[in-house]
Amino acid sequence: MAILKIARMGNPILLQRCAPVPDPTDPEIRRLAADMVETMDDIGGAGLAAPQVHVPLRLFVFRVRPERVGESPEDLPLGPTVLINPELEPVGEEIEQAWEGCLSIPGLRGSVPRAARVRYRGVGLAGEPIERVAAGFHARVVQHEYDHLDGILYPMRMTDLALFGFTEELMRAAANLARAEEEAEEEASAEGAPCA
Repeated sequence: MAILKIARMGNPILLQRCAPVPDPTDPEIRRLAADMVETMDDIGGAGLAAPQVHVPLRLFVFRVRPERVGESPEDLPLGPTVLINPELEPVGEEIEQAWEGCLSIPGLRGSVPRAARVRYRGVGLAGEPIERVAAGFHARVVQHEYDHLDGILYPMRMTDLALFGFTEELMRAAANLARAEEEAEEEASAEGAPCA
């Protein structure tokens, strides 16, 4: 197995629609998927699509770690999963806004609207069918990786670019806001305290 080089925003491969995988059981596809999982784990990502490693095929890998799972019964932890020639459709009309990052856009994050629930299907490395309904983080990571197969990066989905910035700056702003709110609460409780 090998750690693969990740294409960054600006590379034309990230803007093209990928071709279907002709034979999901091909040993080369198995090797590519294993390298992609190793690369995803090495960099600490939740998902990785083939075009992100310079291979224009309809295949991605992802995982849902237990700490990322929400309260929905359709948002379950999932180990490393390979999805080949996927199809995706929203379930219902509910949209959720949440922060996303991308291994191809390092150091930046944005708040992206996505379907709250999706149904996806495809095949695994042995050609076995995979079909699930997903919600929460699980639904979000699948939609994010699926977009890569159609040449879409998450900033293209954003509706408010004021919610796009460097991760470090966004974390600093959130910490400052939390500190200001805490100080305001302390002042309010001190003003309401009886005098001794």
